[in-house]
Amino acid sequence: MALIYKHLRWLLPLLAIIIWCLEAGYLHYYEGLGIDIALLDSSVNMLVLALTIWGMLLVVNAYPTRVGATLYALLIGSFFAIAAGFITWVTLKFIFRNQDHSYTDWLAYSMPIRYFSDWLICGWIATYSAIVKEAETIEKKFLKQNDLTNLHREAELYKLRQQLQPHFLYNSLNSISALTMIEPAKAQDMIGKLSDFLRTSVKRDGQERILLDEELQYIEAYLSIESVRFGDRLHIVYEKNYQPQTEIPPFILQPVMENAIKFGLYGKIGQVEIKVFIRQQDNMLYISVTNPYDKDNQPTRGTGFGLEGIKRRLYLLFSRTDLLELSKTDTTFTTTLSIPQTNA
Repeated sequence: MALIYKHLRWLLPLLAIIIWCLEAGYLHYYEGLGIDIALLDSSVNMLVLALTIWGMLLVVNAYPTRVGATLYALLIGSFFAIAAGFITWVTLKFIFRNQDHSYTDWLAYSMPIRYFSDWLICGWIATYSAIVKEAETIEKKFLKQNDLTNLHREAELYKLRQQLQPHFLYNSLNSISALTMIEPAKAQDMIGKLSDFLRTSVKRDGQERILLDEELQYIEAYLSIESVRFGDRLHIVYEKNYQPQTEIPPFILQPVMENAIKFGLYGKIGQVEIKVFIRQQDNMLYISVTNPYDKDNQPTRGTGFGLEGIKRRLYLLFSRTDLLELSKTDTTFTTTLSIPQTNA
């Protein structure tokens, strides 16, 4: 729109010259006016019209459009067309005041046509200018709204990431507190691993996507902490099939694993197996985490942040609501993540 408007500014002077020539030719050849009168008449008419259009554009650009563009252009165009016609009539009548009455009579006769042509020209230019201005205003509002939306999105993603670590940290500190009395060595080991884990988390914060290999290394660090709590009871089985450049949002797997451990190990004795299946197909990465499930023996639900937080993050990142799927049987519970790949 701005490009068209820029070219129109060069087109208008050219159009004015063409109209001036056509008007002078018409007055001379069809109305029978002398060439000097025809040139002077058309010159005055075009000069007044040009100044009127210039003033009209200043008004259109200076004052906001409080009504519709069409009505606004009609009002502005009509006002300036009447002004242009009146100034032209007064100016020509003054210039040719010593001429015979034939020209002044013809001038009075031609004024309705002049008013109408001025109204058409002013109305068209005012309409176009008002539409351009309204379009630019809408575009600015859209860009501002888009910026606000992006800021809100980034703020919410940051909030979700910041919620994740305290959620895990509280659980770890509770475990350390319990271990300090019965197994101080394990508590000390867990504190060291937790320190390394949180240090790695700080380095990753702020990244929107990381390599899947890095996320899995992060998960291994997380599981090493959990292994202090559960010992040999926790057994993770992986099945992987993906490309080396595969990427994933950071911190997206930890809540899934935490949920699987919480609901898989609760109320059970002996070793518990959690299966992690990772496969890539075309432009989509699928990660499924399956844990044992017993509908009659489940822990009390917490804040519900984990999986709901993942669902919200995936929506904010990919604008899709179908990227988190939960399914269960009588004995298993499966969480499946679908991560679109832009570099596949």
